[in-house]
Amino acid sequence: MTDPIVILDPTDPRIEPFRDVRDRDLRGRQGFIAEGSVVLDQLARSRSFRARSLLILENRLAGLEARLAAFGPDVPVYVAGAKVFDAIAGFPVHRGVLAYGEKVEGAGGEAEWDRQLSDIRDQGGLVLVACGLSNHDNMGALFRNADAFGVGAVLLDGAACDPLYRKAIRVSVGSVLTVPFLRMGTPAAIHSRLAHLGFDCLFLSPAGKIALHALTGHRPRALFLGTEGEGLDPALIEKVQTLRIGMAPGLDSLNVATSAAIALHHFFSLRPD
Repeated sequence: MTDPIVILDPTDPRIEPFRDVRDRDLRGRQGFIAEGSVVLDQLARSRSFRARSLLILENRLAGLEARLAAFGPDVPVYVAGAKVFDAIAGFPVHRGVLAYGEKVEGAGGEAEWDRQLSDIRDQGGLVLVACGLSNHDNMGALFRNADAFGVGAVLLDGAACDPLYRKAIRVSVGSVLTVPFLRMGTPAAIHSRLAHLGFDCLFLSPAGKIALHALTGHRPRALFLGTEGEGLDPALIEKVQTLRIGMAPGLDSLNVATSAAIALHHFFSLRPD
């Protein structure tokens, strides 16, 4: 761990990436902001992302030394008191831990993804496909569920929100930084590619023709999930295998992250190990 650098002035240019966190979430930035000590652990072990700098609340430093040791000497650790810290971020950050990160250059190239998807298929693994998801809480929860149930990769269509939004990373408990993901275009194009690779593509819908509990056996599967409210494209649904989760009458659907958790747990339970 590098020696901490004390920040006394919230306008110090060295902490520019951490300034006005909420506002810059909306306007965008070159990298991303992750918050919380558990998320810090995920960033430290990520192969696709790395920390550029850290900002730690002064009274949190002593309890984080072991975690911070996982980052090399090229990652500066800035330390600030509560007033300065909150002035930098633009709001009270109760966790007192912020990391500014970026994607590792060269990670996740096209050839690498072809190999990765083929490996997932060969292992009878799972791929999760998020179509049009616009809520960052749901996106974060989706990644947490994917991590919990051994999903090999998450694919996003062109309309899905950014998993690297600060709130999505936080809700995912850092799983966004360790579960591989890729944006791949339209749901139809993603379906075509995965089907060609040999995945059993299933589209989750309240009106699905196949009952989840009826699925047995261990094979490579891809689970497609639609946006909140509207769900998946009806025109596409007519041409593909559709899956439903049994539930009591009176409610038309479940939250998308909840639905994913139920389906992924079922698939996970079918694994031979």
